Amino acid sequence: MAFQLLRQTLGRRSLANPRAFSSASTPIRATLFPGDGIGPEIADSVKQIFQAADVPIEWEEHYVGTEIDPRTQSFLTWESLESVRRNGVGLKGPMATPIGKGHRSLNLTLRKELNLYANVRPCYSLPGYKTRYDNVNLITIRENTEGEYSGLEHQVVRGVVESLKIITRQASLRVAEYAFHYAKAHGRERVSAIHKANIMQKTDGLFLKCCREVAEKYPEITYEEVVIDNCCMMLVKNPALFDVLVMPNLYGDIISDLCAGLVGGLGLTPSCNIGEGGIALAEAVHGSAPDIAGKNLANPTALLLSGVAMLRHLNLHDKAELIQKAILNTIAEGKHRTADLGGSSKTTEFTQAIIDHL
Repeated sequence: MAFQLLRQTLGRRSLANPRAFSSASTPIRATLFPGDGIGPEIADSVKQIFQAADVPIEWEEHYVGTEIDPRTQSFLTWESLESVRRNGVGLKGPMATPIGKGHRSLNLTLRKELNLYANVRPCYSLPGYKTRYDNVNLITIRENTEGEYSGLEHQVVRGVVESLKIITRQASLRVAEYAFHYAKAHGRERVSAIHKANIMQKTDGLFLKCCREVAEKYPEITYEEVVIDNCCMMLVKNPALFDVLVMPNLYGDIISDLCAGLVGGLGLTPSCNIGEGGIALAEAVHGSAPDIAGKNLANPTALLLSGVAMLRHLNLHDKAELIQKAILNTIAEGKHRTADLGGSSKTTEFTQAIIDHL
């Protein structure tokens, strides 16, 4: 039953309408950001497992620069962004934005410059890994480009600051359309719009208006609206009440992490950002964990499952299925688990166990 839920969650359809990528036998170029901290270690795991599974991927690796690139106003170089635009697909490890003034967040830069408008996170119970719930099977879809995360803050006078929340009809319609399209394509029956329009009547009110407009085009899908605080309570009490959740940026940041906690944490949660023109950037959403970096202790599951999402976007479903089953069987077997999963295996041992299950 649990594996059936996973197949329904991840499906055999791509996350968006992909570009015309090469066939399964022709190497496909994909951008890889190993990231910071444990990033290079878990990126190595992905590369080893993909190679063992004969995945036709050629990685084009890019690293965060040591100086601010004035073209991006961040430590991400223009060349690295061009790599994603050119390849149309990429995989990103955890990135740590250096503290200081005069530059943008690395993740914000990627979302803005690549117009990655929807963050998609499947959240599902893993067979054989015990958590409070064993029947979680939902999708969070987060508007990724505006809201409180527009990065528009300023000091009015000393001791008083303002932050602008930007909600537009264009962005709201776009993410709502994606959510309903995703639900229909993956056999989902319900879409819940998460909001706080009872207080933020203009901004969240516009978001809901757009969701209602799109919902009318999908009469076969049940549509509901849930206030965010009530949504949090309902998720903790009974996550089975939800199917696909769509929401503005800030709420999505919070709700998606809450959902990850229902199934074991961010170390087990895949994520993929969808942009215009079929661009997809899959990512691990956990931190860079500098305290264990270089110690062979990191859990690569989140980046691996995000890599699986990337393969599905490329229509490499057989390879995605092969790797996904190997990951889940390794975790379910319980012999090789990293410390965060209650085991004592090193990163390399866990990686080899997955390869052995291919």
